[in-house]
Amino acid sequence: MAKISILGGGSWGIALAVLLHNNGHEITVWSALPAEVEMLEINREHKMLPGVKLAEDIRCTSDDGEAVTGKDLLVMAVASSYTRVTAKRISALVAEGQRIVNVAKGIEDGTLMTLSEIIEQEIPQADVAVLSGPSHAEEVGRGLPTTIVVGAKSKKTAEYIQNLFMSEVFRVYISPDVLGMELGGSLKNVVALAAGIADGLGYGDNTKAALITRGITEIARLGTAMGGKFETFCGLTGIGDLIVTCASVHSRNRRAGVLIGQGKTMQEAMDEVQMVVEGVYSARAAMALARKYDVQLPIIEQVNAVLFEGKSASQAVKDLMLRDRKIEIPDDMWEN
Repeated sequence: MAKISILGGGSWGIALAVLLHNNGHEITVWSALPAEVEMLEINREHKMLPGVKLAEDIRCTSDDGEAVTGKDLLVMAVASSYTRVTAKRISALVAEGQRIVNVAKGIEDGTLMTLSEIIEQEIPQADVAVLSGPSHAEEVGRGLPTTIVVGAKSKKTAEYIQNLFMSEVFRVYISPDVLGMELGGSLKNVVALAAGIADGLGYGDNTKAALITRGITEIARLGTAMGGKFETFCGLTGIGDLIVTCASVHSRNRRAGVLIGQGKTMQEAMDEVQMVVEGVYSARAAMALARKYDVQLPIIEQVNAVLFEGKSASQAVKDLMLRDRKIEIPDDMWEN
């Protein structure tokens, strides 16, 4: 049995708390919001994850020391926009070599850092890993089977976290390609916004299949230019996570995209979803990375135009369809 703290009392944090408790571990859930802690203590469930109950022996707290000190693993489950402030807040309490696994997805606007890079910068003494893959909280919390990946610089750390999370409903692989995993998990949210916009415009399955296929091409193009492994983008944290985020009714990014496709502004869509829409925060960072590494990201570019430049969703689709003619694979196979 390990002593594990979930840092973040949102739906994803609660789903993982239930999973890890079912695996036999001692669980503490921390939130920076006292009202959220009170809600969890009284109701033993999160309002965004109804029916997923916290066992009575799962502790809920907003005390930093109680959450961090003496824990075998810290699970960083705050929204990406709060990763830095949370890491800075707990830094002095984290012991040398204490393991932290980040389960959020995003790229910091401005610095263009991945979330694990932010944690390492703010908590240099920590041993930082990531967990990613097709894993909506609504399904993980109910014990529906899925498969995900733990990435770490050290195989020993990856295997340690793999053993903590592994269960009959949560199969865990390991990978050394932390950068590729994080880029896949972050950029798929931007493509999911595009998929949702297409749904909101009333387009069909053909459109979504095209967006998913060309979307993973864009993600892999940027990811490999930055040093990620191509195989990562073909796997669970690439195409696997992209498929579920573009297609699922649970996807907040797709849902926000649907609302934008129906004519709402970015802010109106985010307000209606009532959860952090990570793709909005990663979209601008993705374009900055595209410029830095000199790669083309036409779908992500059009998403940015819709989100931040007032471009209509329908015009963005037309501009994507009418781009210069391209080939899908290198043409050196033709004889003439």
